[in-house]
Amino acid sequence: MASALLASGRYRVRALGRNAVSAPMLRLAERGAEIAVVPLELGHRVEFTAAFRGAQGAYLMTPPTNPAPDQPELALGRELADAAHAAGVQHVVWSGLENVEARTASTKWAPHFTEKAMVEDYIRTLPLRSTFLYLAFYYSNLLEYYVPQQGVDGSLTIAMYLPADVPMPFVDPLTATGPAALEVFDHPEKYAGQALPVIGEILTARQIVETFAAVTGKRAHYAPACTREALLHHFPELGTDELLVRELVGMAEYAVEFGYYAPERDLAWSRKIDPQALTWRQFLVQSGWRGNMMSYRE
Repeated sequence: MASALLASGRYRVRALGRNAVSAPMLRLAERGAEIAVVPLELGHRVEFTAAFRGAQGAYLMTPPTNPAPDQPELALGRELADAAHAAGVQHVVWSGLENVEARTASTKWAPHFTEKAMVEDYIRTLPLRSTFLYLAFYYSNLLEYYVPQQGVDGSLTIAMYLPADVPMPFVDPLTATGPAALEVFDHPEKYAGQALPVIGEILTARQIVETFAAVTGKRAHYAPACTREALLHHFPELGTDELLVRELVGMAEYAVEFGYYAPERDLAWSRKIDPQALTWRQFLVQSGWRGNMMSYRE
């Protein structure tokens, strides 16, 4: 996200991170970003406020967090919003998602979505301008969390948390978030109060596997991991966290039965403002991924 703002030449950028000498932070510093070291964790409101002070706009998000009874994403999101308000930030862009509890009348449980939506509700009560970006399922989930399994014949089983033929929105967050945020900060009044989907391509799980095979030349087949039993069959390590398993199954059921996005969302918006957003095929070519585990966290 910071890279897109820097590349525009229209913004001074302050990047927050826990490690000033990590490779991403060093690259941003080389391009002219100011670096502020702040752990993206609950209990650092004073540090957040100091880091936000003097900024006109702030892009806020929570890191990957496993579900817990104390609602960690909600607590951290509110703390970030309070810090931005206290620092005098004029425009907050929040990385949010739909409220699964509200959309499903509490029949599905996906706190990763719902807590972000509750933070949005809280931000809307604050006396500052706000906009909300809803990123689709990440392409990179397959690279980091649901890595394909290689059989004795060398073929790959790509187990996915979605049925084979249900279209779903996907995106590369590393390259799509920046153009979306840049568009919002460039036109703050236009997007005030809006919730905007960020999508690279709408695909089925079967299309994801077929495209992977076509691009890489590897033999690959789809396997469903939509139910608790199937998910744990393919990824038994998840069984150590029952709440996480419940959330993953609830998320998949929600997306299939109710739709990832609410029906009023403009699914074409991000492709209109960023027509170069990566498709799945382009992502595979650019990343060079061939079924191995790759981490995007540094």
